[in-house]
Amino acid sequence: MEFIAVVIAIVAFIFARKAINRSQELNARLALLEASLATGERRSVLPADAPLAPPIAPETKLDAERPAPVPPPLPVGRPHFEEKAAGVAPETPAAAAPRSQNGPGLEERLGTRWVVWVGGLTLALGGVFLVKYSIEAGLLGPGTRVLLGGLFALALLAAGEVARRRENLLSTEQLPAANIPAILTAAGTAVAYATVYAAYALYGFLAPPVAFVLLGAVALGTLAAALLHGPALAGLGVVGAFVTPLLVSSDKPDYWALYIYIAIVTAAAFGLARIRLWRWLAVTTIVFGAFWLLFDIFRPYTFGPQAFDIIASFTLTALLVVSGFMFGPSAEQGRVEPISSVSLAVFLFGAAVLVLVNDHANPAMIVFTLLVAATFAIAWRAESATGAVGAAAVLVFAVFAEWAIRANPDLAVVPGGPLPGIGPRADDGSISMHLTTAAGFAVAFGAAGFLAQGRSIGAIIPVIWAAAGVFTPLALLVALYARIAHLDRSIPFAIIAIALAGAFAAATEILNKRETRPGQMIATALFATGTLAALALAFTFALEKGWLTIALALMSLATAWISMKRPIPFLRALAAILAGIVVLRVGYEPRIAGNDVGTTPIFNWLLLGYGIPAASFWLGSIFLRRRGDDAPLRSVEAAAILFTVLLAFTEISPFHQQRRYLQRLIEPDRDRSAGLRRAGDGDRT
Repeated sequence: MEFIAVVIAIVAFIFARKAINRSQELNARLALLEASLATGERRSVLPADAPLAPPIAPETKLDAERPAPVPPPLPVGRPHFEEKAAGVAPETPAAAAPRSQNGPGLEERLGTRWVVWVGGLTLALGGVFLVKYSIEAGLLGPGTRVLLGGLFALALLAAGEVARRRENLLSTEQLPAANIPAILTAAGTAVAYATVYAAYALYGFLAPPVAFVLLGAVALGTLAAALLHGPALAGLGVVGAFVTPLLVSSDKPDYWALYIYIAIVTAAAFGLARIRLWRWLAVTTIVFGAFWLLFDIFRPYTFGPQAFDIIASFTLTALLVVSGFMFGPSAEQGRVEPISSVSLAVFLFGAAVLVLVNDHANPAMIVFTLLVAATFAIAWRAESATGAVGAAAVLVFAVFAEWAIRANPDLAVVPGGPLPGIGPRADDGSISMHLTTAAGFAVAFGAAGFLAQGRSIGAIIPVIWAAAGVFTPLALLVALYARIAHLDRSIPFAIIAIALAGAFAAATEILNKRETRPGQMIATALFATGTLAALALAFTFALEKGWLTIALALMSLATAWISMKRPIPFLRALAAILAGIVVLRVGYEPRIAGNDVGTTPIFNWLLLGYGIPAASFWLGSIFLRRRGDDAPLRSVEAAAILFTVLLAFTEISPFHQQRRYLQRLIEPDRDRSAGLRRAGDGDRT
C-alpha cells in the first residue's frame, strides 16, 4: 500500500511538472503574439514619416541647476501585522500582463495546482502509512519500518531544498499557489513527525524525554524552514510544536521542562510572525498559548512552572507582538490595535485564573499585580495596547469580587472562636495583602485615568483610560464592602465613598476648564458619573431600608440639576437610570421600609417613601426639560407619574381601607415568622 502511494505521488509530480512546463511555453508564445500584434497596430496607425520618439534636447545649464522632483513621502507606520511578508515587492503591470484577467481556468487548476497539492498530500500519507501500519506480508520488522520512514522524511526534505535552489522551479510566476519546494518540505516534516511518534508510541524504541526532544526539534526546524518556504510550512510547524507535548505522555510529568519548552516554541513562533509580519501566526500562537496556560492549572504543585509560563509568554508578547513597543511592528498613533491588546489580555486572564485556583495566595497575587503594573507601563508607552487596560480593570474586579463572595468568615468563626474541627479558610490570611493591593489598584487606575487625558490624538484612548479609572475604584470599593462589612451599614466605607466622590468631582471640574481635546467630553462625563455613583454608594453604605430609596431618588434629582449646569449628555441618561432603580426597588419592596411601615394612616413611611421620590422626579423632569425633550426626560416623568399615583392611592383612600392595606403588607411576614418559630419548636421536640 505504501509503495503504491509513493508511485502515485511520483507520477503526480511528473504530470504536474509537464503541465507547468507546457503552461510556461504557452504563456511565452502568447506574450510574443501580443507583442507582435501591438507592434503591427502601432505601425499601421502612425504615418510613415512620424518619428518613433521625440528628440532629446540637450541639457541646458538651467535644467542642470533645476532641483529633481521630490517623491511623495511614505506612510508613517503600519498597523501591526500584514498578511504579506515584509520585503516582497509589489507586482508590476508588466509581470502581471501575461496572467489572465479572470484568474486561472479550470484546466489550469486541475492540471497544475490541485495535482501538486494532491501529490504532496499523497507523499505525506504514504510516509505515515509506511511507518504506522504493519506490513501484512511481514517482510519488514518495526525497526526497519521506522528506519525507512526516517530515510523517506530526509529524502523529501532534501528534495524540497534542491527544488528551492533550482531556478526553473522557482520561476513559476504564473502558478504561485503550486509551490513545489514548500510542499515537499511540508510532506517531509509530516513524515518526520509520524516517524518519531511511531518510534515512541507504537514500538517503544524511544524514551519519553528523547521523543519529546526529537519532536520539539522537528517543530522548531519546521518553523525555521518557514522563513524560506512560506506560511503553509509555518502553520504546520507551529501546530506540531504545540501538539507535541500531548503526543508524549509520562507517568511523572516534568512541568518545568514542559513550560520551558512552551516558552521556547512561543518565542520562535512570535519571532517568525514578527519577521514575516504574519498576523495569523501570531493569533495561532496566542490561542495555543492560552490552552497551555489552563493545562493542569488546578493541580496545586504546578504553580511555579505555570507562573513562569505566564510571565514568559506575557514578556514575549510585549517584546515581539505589541505594536509600537520595543521590537514589535510599527503602529498608527491614536489607534487601539486588536492583536496587541488581546494578546496581553489573554495572559492577564491566565494570571487571574492562577490567583483563583490557588485560593488567592500571596505569591499568586504578586504575579497578578506585577502583570497589571506591566500592562500599565506598556499601554502608557504604546497606545496600540490600551485595550488591555480595560481588560485589566475587569479582571481586577473579577479577582476581588470572587474573593468577597467565596470567603465568608462567619461560616467558620463565631464570637467564641473557631468552631470545633473547623478552622479559618486559607484565603482569610491574605486580607491585609488584598487590602493593600486594592488600595494600590484604586489609586493607580484613578490617577492614570485622569493623567492620560490629552495625551493622544485619538478619542478612544483617553476614553478607555477614563472608564478604567472610574470603574475600578468603585468596583473595588463594593467588593471590599461586601467582604468586610457583609453588606451591613458601615460608616467608614461611606466616608471612603464620599472621599472618592470628591476626587472624581475635582477631576470633572479640571477637565471642564481645559480646552476641548479628543475624547474629553466623554471622559468628563465618565468622571461626573463616577462622582454620582460614589455618592450613591455612600448613601447605600450609611443608610438602610426606606432611606436608601429616598437617597437614590434625590440622587436622580441632583443628576438632573448637574446636567443643567454641566451639559454632559450621559448625565441625562444617568438621571433616568437612577429613577428606574428606584422604581425597581419599590416593585421589589412596596412597603419601602419593610415591617416598620407603621399603622398610622397618612403619617407613615408610605408618605415619605412615595412622596419624596415623586417630588424629586417632578422637579428633576423640570430641570431636564430646559435642555430638550428626549427619552431620559420621558422616563423621569413616567416615574414621577407612577409615584404620584401610588401616593394618591395610599393616602387618599379611607382610613379603614388604608389600615387594612398596611396590615396585608405586614401580615405575610408575621405569618412567615410564626411558621418558622413553629418549625423550630418541632425540631427541638
